Amino acid sequence: MSNEIPFDVSMNFVPRAHRPAKPRTIGMTEIRAPHYSTYGTRHMQDVFDVAGQWIDGIKWAGGSFALIPDEQVKAINEIAHHGDAYVSSGGWIETVLRYGDEAVDEYLKRAKDLGMDVIEISTGFIMLPTSGLQRLVERVANAGLKPKPELGIQIGSGGDSAESELAAEGAKDVGDLIDRGKAALEAGAEIIMIESEGITENVAEWNTGVAASIMNGLGQENVMFEAADPLVFEWYLKNYGNEVNLFVDHSQILQLEGMRQNIWGNKGSWGRIINPS
Repeated sequence: MSNEIPFDVSMNFVPRAHRPAKPRTIGMTEIRAPHYSTYGTRHMQDVFDVAGQWIDGIKWAGGSFALIPDEQVKAINEIAHHGDAYVSSGGWIETVLRYGDEAVDEYLKRAKDLGMDVIEISTGFIMLPTSGLQRLVERVANAGLKPKPELGIQIGSGGDSAESELAAEGAKDVGDLIDRGKAALEAGAEIIMIESEGITENVAEWNTGVAASIMNGLGQENVMFEAADPLVFEWYLKNYGNEVNLFVDHSQILQLEGMRQNIWGNKGSWGRIINPS
């Protein structure tokens, strides 16, 4: 650890685990935009004023932007851009796909107009073949946006389904996820979002072997794990170090970053997360 990190922080004399400056491609933190928590520009600006140097991107979810006036969506996205963070649509294209090619093209156009940079291509609710996923990746890229497929092992993941409902649907093979992820990366995706359902969420026991297989099969730098639970993101940091890419709730930024920098932790992570500069 170095004595100081090149960021504007108080108590910088206290040694910290190394963190790269933005724009980062490793150790990224993506946060949830208004969805489960309903908030607007004043709250978002507060979040960036306090913790913007630790936020790499914001993610809308569940089509929440489709319930908000355009000017509000643009204003929130502009706050992220001013904070050197990207804006992701989150999962919603699976809804638009039901209405045909023209609807998809219009969605991509309007998303770009609203200031979105990344289009997430979620596959939790739809049975999309790998070839179709590749075509969607290429289509998003051709529209001038960055495609970010979201893959998982749990059928029906990505919504508000109960654990019993998901258990009844069954799970998919992790090898299939890895193959689809490789195909998406070859088609032009820069990173793959990994659904938490079936791994660390809505399961009786965490399926940590799946997480390890994904890390090994796709490469840690090519994946981002959903981890909107402190025990979950602590587990990823403790096992894979502070360069793992994570998606968390906006309320958890400082808690996560404290663990990344090794200035705080729980019993299992205290003093264990080291990264020399």
